[in-house]
Amino acid sequence: MEGNLKASLKSLHARLAQAGPVDEELQELLLQLDSDIKALLERGSEAPPGETTTFGLAERSQELSAKFAVKHPQLEPALRELGTILSNMGI
Repeated sequence: MEGNLKASLKSLHARLAQAGPVDEELQELLLQLDSDIKALLERGSEAPPGETTTFGLAERSQELSAKFAVKHPQLEPALRELGTILSNMGI
């Protein structure tokens, strides 16, 4: 599952590069989400049980997906996929 998450993040970064400018608010939200996911991946199995759920990463990814659907519809599928992967991981 971690491999799927990494692949989804790479796909999202590639789509962002092609999408053109993103407004500051969405860019900041994406950067924070990306940072939190990377921190979680670095900790991996070292995280105490239940700690990973405190991030609410799946919910944040889904919220971002909804915001991007309006201004950047080409990014929405990648964010939706990321949210699904995070949700399936229980994050």
